[in-house]
Amino acid sequence: MHTSKRLEGIGEYYFSQKLREIDDLNKNGKQIINLGIGSPDLPPHADVIKILHEESAKPTTHAYQNYKGSPVLRKAIANWYKKWYAVDLDADSEILPLIGSKEGIMHICMTFLNEGDEVLIPNPGYPTYKSAVTIAGAVCINYQLTEQQNWFPDFAALEKNDLQKVKLMFVNYPHMPTGQLPTIEMFTQLIAFAKRNNILLVHDNPYSFILNDKPQSLLAIEGAKDCVLELNSLSKSHNMAGWRLGMLCAGKNFINEVMRFKSNMDSGMFLPLQLAAAKALELGSDWHQHINSIYEARREKVFELLDILQCSYSKSQAGMFVWAAVPGKYKDGFELSDMVLYKANVFITPGGIFGSAGEKYVRVSLCCKEETITEAISRIKEKEKD
Repeated sequence: MHTSKRLEGIGEYYFSQKLREIDDLNKNGKQIINLGIGSPDLPPHADVIKILHEESAKPTTHAYQNYKGSPVLRKAIANWYKKWYAVDLDADSEILPLIGSKEGIMHICMTFLNEGDEVLIPNPGYPTYKSAVTIAGAVCINYQLTEQQNWFPDFAALEKNDLQKVKLMFVNYPHMPTGQLPTIEMFTQLIAFAKRNNILLVHDNPYSFILNDKPQSLLAIEGAKDCVLELNSLSKSHNMAGWRLGMLCAGKNFINEVMRFKSNMDSGMFLPLQLAAAKALELGSDWHQHINSIYEARREKVFELLDILQCSYSKSQAGMFVWAAVPGKYKDGFELSDMVLYKANVFITPGGIFGSAGEKYVRVSLCCKEETITEAISRIKEKEKD
């Protein structure tokens, strides 16, 4: 039995493979410190967990749920977008809760793409964009982001290409893996570019609250609802990665089209999860300040680690990672990553997994306790003595 052609060129996710290798190393007594994965190690707010517990205990909350999500959750999302992003959304028609925003990437591709359509994919960027586009039968067209361009799209270079077959463009700011924050000017250029070329923009926006006190949404730009589908998530902002709670925000017509596909793929989320998510979205600035104070302290330790490795980096990055250029004595980030793993028993992510434009970089996660990062620093210092 052969697998379908749509899986040709789709390999196992890098972290899935690497975690198995790390598990094998640990079984051999290596005790690897993993600074690679961006899964928050902190819990959600206690009030959020309380809501989940209370609602789960009720006998009336275990049935199938509305495909479009609970009105309570959709209203909470609308209020959250208004409060933090200054974006007005109709809770009934412009919001679609998701089982994590990652499924939204796939749903959008399956809804809008035909075989032979082209999609602009950021390089470096989240590998799932490429996988989802390929599975949907479309063609990935990389657009290169560079440090010299502040990791922003080069619109002049893009418009020199034939864009007639381009249907979607994935963008992601604050950018992962580089941590680059957006600007209003760049977002405005992005909307104008999309409209000139009849392209739908898919903005993946899960990092806007992490180490950033001015969250931004692409939907806040005038005319954005004509061409933007924005994905968001509670995974990073509210420490709820394993809860699988995301959202798609867009104009009514876009929501309705994605709903046609999604309703044939899954049912509604467990109601207590949705009600707990609504509670999370009510949390104020104190919550985000508390979380960011922890990440700030961890980031200082990661800067220390990167200094030992002679990497260079920007201190103005947002998100839960630090992106750093490797020193010239290493061929690429893979070589540095392997050296640190096999000699110091510390794993950091090679930037090349995010595309060819990331090959000279590494990424270090902030999702570990300070004392764990301190231990990693100690191990790397010992390695440097050898």
